[in-house]
Amino acid sequence: MNLFQDYQTMRFTRDQRILTITMDCGDGRNAVTIRSHEELARVFDEVQRDPDSDVVILTGTQEAFSAGGDMAMFRDAPPGHDGPGFLSRVDAKRIIFSLIDLEKPIIAKVRGPAIGLGASLALLCDVIFAAEGAVIADPHVRAGIVAGDGGAIMWPQLIGYARAKEYLLTGDPLSARDAAAIGLINHCVADDKLDEAVAAFAQKLARGHQKAIRWTKVATNIGLKQLATAITDTALAYEWMTFETADHREAVNAFLEKRRPQFKGN
Repeated sequence: MNLFQDYQTMRFTRDQRILTITMDCGDGRNAVTIRSHEELARVFDEVQRDPDSDVVILTGTQEAFSAGGDMAMFRDAPPGHDGPGFLSRVDAKRIIFSLIDLEKPIIAKVRGPAIGLGASLALLCDVIFAAEGAVIADPHVRAGIVAGDGGAIMWPQLIGYARAKEYLLTGDPLSARDAAAIGLINHCVADDKLDEAVAAFAQKLARGHQKAIRWTKVATNIGLKQLATAITDTALAYEWMTFETADHREAVNAFLEKRRPQFKGN
């Protein structure tokens, strides 16, 4: 099959029937660009159709899993904030559902920051390993936008509504150790042991009965998919509405100018 062609922001490697997807946007932070967002929207559908893999690892470079949206992209976004020249709301939805619908088990291997959409990508995986130096946060509100691209779905399911709202409404970051302690992620391991830990777990899954593993995941994700179906369109609509606000533009400019934003409720 002619899969995994024309990708500029991802690398694909195989160890027998374990497929590793490495996000690599070339900037050291793996900030999400228009191109990488489009690639994320189609890659997991291709993984589902890949006949040569049973287990998937999603990771970033040594520097970062993904530091979230590229602020320069938001600064230069055209009016309307959708379609050509900006992120597609349809693609945002495809990212969420293609991860939930992927029958193959997918493991997140997190180094460095997993921020915003980067955090959602990690938390939408089935099992999350993070190095001690990793940081996880969903600071959409700090950018003056709604946490619509997965945060409103996954954080409450993993750590409960009270804790989730504390972190989603403030954008405060969590160390990998604290994230593991409250159940946001599965494992926090020493930085130099991350590759070994993930490889061992992936091999354990690869040795299992694949149909039993896949269909157990499908059955377990039924409730999550129902929840995502109920939430996603509204959450993304609110997010795209906040792209049009003056406070969002202020947040973007403040980030790029390295100053504190002055929000006015507009």
